[in-house]
Amino acid sequence: MKLFDLIKAIEPLQIFDLDPADRLPGGSPAKKISIRVKSRDDVGYLNHDITSIHYRAQDVKPGGLFVAITGQTADGHNFIDQAVENGALTVVVQQPPDPEQLFLKNPGQPDAGPVVIQTADTRKALADLAACFYRHPSENMHLTAITGTNGKTTVAYLIESILTQADFKVGVIGTINYRFAGLTYPNPMTTPESLDLQKILFEMYQAGITHVVMEASSHAMDLDRIRGCRLNIAVFTNFSQDHLDFHGDMQAYWASKRRLFTGYLADGSGESDVAAVINCDDPRGAELADSLSVKLIKTGSSPGSDIQAETSRYELVGTKGRLSTPQGSFDFKTPLVGVHNIENIRNACGVAVALDIEAKTIKDGIEALKSVPGRLERIVTSSGRFVYVDYAHTPDALENAILALKQIAPARLICVFGCGGDRDREKRPIMGEIAARLCDLAVVTSDNPRTEDPTAIIEQILPGVEQSRGRCYSSEELKSGFEEKGFTIEADRQRAIELAVSASRPNDAVLIAGKGHETYQILGDKTIDFDDREEARRALAKVEA
Repeated sequence: MKLFDLIKAIEPLQIFDLDPADRLPGGSPAKKISIRVKSRDDVGYLNHDITSIHYRAQDVKPGGLFVAITGQTADGHNFIDQAVENGALTVVVQQPPDPEQLFLKNPGQPDAGPVVIQTADTRKALADLAACFYRHPSENMHLTAITGTNGKTTVAYLIESILTQADFKVGVIGTINYRFAGLTYPNPMTTPESLDLQKILFEMYQAGITHVVMEASSHAMDLDRIRGCRLNIAVFTNFSQDHLDFHGDMQAYWASKRRLFTGYLADGSGESDVAAVINCDDPRGAELADSLSVKLIKTGSSPGSDIQAETSRYELVGTKGRLSTPQGSFDFKTPLVGVHNIENIRNACGVAVALDIEAKTIKDGIEALKSVPGRLERIVTSSGRFVYVDYAHTPDALENAILALKQIAPARLICVFGCGGDRDREKRPIMGEIAARLCDLAVVTSDNPRTEDPTAIIEQILPGVEQSRGRCYSSEELKSGFEEKGFTIEADRQRAIELAVSASRPNDAVLIAGKGHETYQILGDKTIDFDDREEARRALAKVEA
């Protein structure tokens, strides 16, 4: 794509390049290197082809355009020289760079150097340039975005299953991975950076995908990752404490979630294919629903809800119930465990209703989904124990997972949990109090400590745990089991899982919370292989031997 055409996607404050007069014969720099301002109407000057766009300087390819964005740990403006040396023809910045950064050590021509475009916000510019470069793929597909503190992944899997039953070609972008046309790829974050997201959407469109389901994190809204995406349906699951390390307070966190509906979906108000699906059992959801003017589908347990669960029955191996929808009522059964999954099913059903999918197809889609990786995922055992791995890493999610099992567990409930390092510290004692209050035994351990001391994280969890006044067990005491309600501390997550399983008896339920589908543990600046599900299987093999 020509730079002149691409630049129309953003609002340049200034365009400039190196002044060739400052170069000596052969391309070496003179003592002083300066830049000169160029006219944005200079078509000839901006007429070269841009073959790729990048926001990581190390990834830049010859002929590419580099956008310098500020991240949480690094600022792209500090790597402009690396981008230029790798072949960037154009650099987009928020502040003018040091001219030395633009000088090519081995220029092909004496006046070689990149075009520099200054703009007010390079994150917005990256999103706008990416959407333009990949020819706005979301405008050619139906896009559903899901936001909320918990439940996004399960709702995405349920929607995918229903849409597949309806014979749509479906792509999914979420926390666990992104997948389409029989292919699955790892996803480093819930919602990819805007450039990566537009590329994924473009690849999905090329593969014939008609409907995309995307998890939209609060970070994605704040960092303009979904800018440039045309949303057809936005889904709200629930709202509770999380990510305060990033947002600062709950109000700022809520403002980010709300933007999906008021800043993105609102752009399509009045169009027949635009709708909001809102869980109105959540107070924030009810508040949000009252403020929207788009087509609204309310889910919940109140009589005014469009999607309701008339009856529900919960078991350790799944859930049965009857759903009431504008498309008709139907019975369903699912391997998904817990009352919170009724909420997830209602939300997914709301999307199906917005798409005018018939009741039988919705039922078939719900029942076709056998599991969601790391979401109360049962680890099969012959020992008579019920062991589950769950991604719960927020107070609300942990409480939901524990209550889901506590309601149906035939005997005692044991929970292994920790709190991630370099993340919201306020939730640590809250999660400790929840686990110790609701469980017969809480095993406090590590969960991706990152650069923090695991012991220090545990020390911040313990004030909440100690509120239960339960007995503090040593590892040695638990080798022979336990009778009284209590807790124990084991910083090594592998040993903590072994300890919980070995302390359990047949008919006990064991919840291993925090990491879910993750197959790694982050220790300092290292990432090691670690899968709660595999560790649970090893621990179970020992008690079954």
